[in-house]
Amino acid sequence: MTARTPHPGPATLEERVTGALVGAAVGDALGGPVEGYSPEQILERHGGRIHGVVGPWNGDDWRTARPLAPYHKGDGHVTDDTLMTHALVRVYAAVRDHLDAYAVAEHLVPDLMTHPRWIPELEAEALPLQRIFLAEKWLVARIHYGHVDPREAGTGNIVNCGAAMYMAPVGLVNAAHPAGAYAEAMDVAGAHQSSYGREAAGVFAAAVAAACVPGATPDSVVTACLSLAKDGTRAAIEAVCEVAARHSDFESALAPLREAVAPYDTVGPDYRAPSLGARRPSRLHAIEELPVALGMLLVSGGDFRHAVLGSVNYGRDCDSIATMAGALAGALGSPVPEEWAKRVAEASRLDLWEPAATLTAVAREVFGRDLARRREHERAFSAIGGP
Repeated sequence: MTARTPHPGPATLEERVTGALVGAAVGDALGGPVEGYSPEQILERHGGRIHGVVGPWNGDDWRTARPLAPYHKGDGHVTDDTLMTHALVRVYAAVRDHLDAYAVAEHLVPDLMTHPRWIPELEAEALPLQRIFLAEKWLVARIHYGHVDPREAGTGNIVNCGAAMYMAPVGLVNAAHPAGAYAEAMDVAGAHQSSYGREAAGVFAAAVAAACVPGATPDSVVTACLSLAKDGTRAAIEAVCEVAARHSDFESALAPLREAVAPYDTVGPDYRAPSLGARRPSRLHAIEELPVALGMLLVSGGDFRHAVLGSVNYGRDCDSIATMAGALAGALGSPVPEEWAKRVAEASRLDLWEPAATLTAVAREVFGRDLARRREHERAFSAIGGP
């Protein structure tokens, strides 16, 4: 069990945005090298549980060993979760207002396919499009080449966590307004996902926004999620969090959390050999990553180190689980370990703090615009006989 660090007290907007974005990147980097494996395989490979940054699963053979080659996963390298999160921050920096599916088409898609950037796992500068998974390449195929209405472009894609994993910026721009974050993320994610994949994106953004409410706790974050989540996503969160509430140590929670989410997960017991019904639209199912991340947030009491290590050692799609858990714990105000953040930033050759500064400024601008729009509405409503 990892010792819990008490929260330092009320966190400012800057601290919450920084904690969420840096925390997401650190969780991503810690989970990357063990993604796709089971807790038992991780235990055997590393001679115990993971407690920080580790090297590639196949050691020096990472360049050729399948199924991971040619990606250098490990040694503090972030994955596509962080690349997509930072890309969405750049979209906010360009638009400087709320986003929708058309903003994805007009800004995110060109960013992915026309601007070379440093890709840590490739140890080279390349187009982000050359690194992202096929479910994310779908954005380019459908919107740029297929000329599909951006609001409907997510239909037909495999249903996974691809949209949810980078929705933290939406929650931060809507800090302390979960319903607003949910609505915006549902619109944005419509360009990428459908069904419970899209639903998870909305609920994760709402969770991040809820974590920014003064006095927020893991319990209040889960309550906000349950007030907005629909269908199988709501049922999965409820089932997993009911089990998580009985644990205060991630070691004892690993198997029970998997058992709780299994009825809603379509991938099946073997993550690398998905079931026939895997990732198909359904009102009864949910992605695995978000409920488990919320469960680990509860198990840890909101402590960043504990939540992220629990997510990493859970295995399966643990880079995305740890990305979400890290964003939530960071937004709650739990400190991101400086040694982890520094090592990930150096290894990935990325400034993890600049996107946070950019998004904080954008969030303030958007709030100012929202306030002006609200005042204008109040005046107009009053003029036609409203209260």
